[in-house]
Amino acid sequence: MAALRSVVLAGGGTGGHIYPLLAFADCLRRHDPDVRITCLGSPSGMENDLIPRAGYDLRHVPAYQLPRSVNMNLVRTPDRMWKAAKATRAILDEVNADAVVGFGGYVSVPAYLAAWRRKTPSVIHEVNVPMGVANKMAMRFTKNVVLGFPHQAAQMPNLANAPVVGVPLRQSITTLDRAARRAEARRYFGLDPNLPTLFVFGASSGARSINNALAGAAKAITSAGVQVLHIVGARNDDFDIPAGLPAPYVRVKFLSEMELGYAAGDLAICRGGAITCAETAAIGIPAVYVPLPWGNGEQRRNALPVVEAGGGMIVEDGDLSPELVVQQIVPLVRDGARLAAMSRAAAGYGRRDGDEQLRRYLLGVIGA
Repeated sequence: MAALRSVVLAGGGTGGHIYPLLAFADCLRRHDPDVRITCLGSPSGMENDLIPRAGYDLRHVPAYQLPRSVNMNLVRTPDRMWKAAKATRAILDEVNADAVVGFGGYVSVPAYLAAWRRKTPSVIHEVNVPMGVANKMAMRFTKNVVLGFPHQAAQMPNLANAPVVGVPLRQSITTLDRAARRAEARRYFGLDPNLPTLFVFGASSGARSINNALAGAAKAITSAGVQVLHIVGARNDDFDIPAGLPAPYVRVKFLSEMELGYAAGDLAICRGGAITCAETAAIGIPAVYVPLPWGNGEQRRNALPVVEAGGGMIVEDGDLSPELVVQQIVPLVRDGARLAAMSRAAAGYGRRDGDEQLRRYLLGVIGA
């Protein structure tokens, strides 16, 4: 029986790759405080702030964007990838890695490739449909692929037999009792303890279209006896709201204690990123999902199963307006019975054990 003494975790660029990585690192550390955890990232991604702050060793490796068309970058890709894999293998050798787990992002490709050349077991964790380009390429090097959501296997025939382990989420989320912490959370933000509350946020950098729609509706929302907690987003400019509103409208640039936001809110307005959908469903907060209107449509695919289960609704980005907020969302947040039913439905779809299930799968792969 092998033991998991040293594991390398690869994933960077965006919060969607980094937050599951950190949640899984925390899970491994809870089970074995002595396990060596080494995280791989690029010099320019969000991981440079998030991973060291969480107390984990971050090593930089060369990461190159994988071209989706025939151009000079495609010609250079094999040489760049082998150089990146060589640098990554040196790290795997240094830490005597027993396994590699990748969460996507360009930095994951040299990690998978280095593990393959070193004959080190590796696991791909995927949360999107279609599969991310880095993880898709990595399937050439390992057969160990696990999924975050049931709908992925149904929509990607090549992954029909891949096990669904869920998404590793932070313990502050998975242990959250929204009702028990509601009063505390509302006090923390200076909100009225008794008013219906909208919790509004975009991705880690915010969402301008959501910000504009809510700002335009601020007077009508608060006049209806609804208060708002709004995360503007670290990369977005703040916006003006009318003075003297009849109910609180609290804006914050960034919120690291997302569990307090979830606890304060009765209804969320948010994007449809995989981690957002996993968190809102796991804790059972009803949500109005406003998927990004570009890309491969993955945000709509992420949100749709939660909505079909009864845990939310989808509003297309181009349809979101102050008028829609007032006509459709304000009545919903004031309807306690409907929100309670949606909360139960979301929680019935969501799961809180993704970190433990991924660890169990990894131990099976290495024979521990």
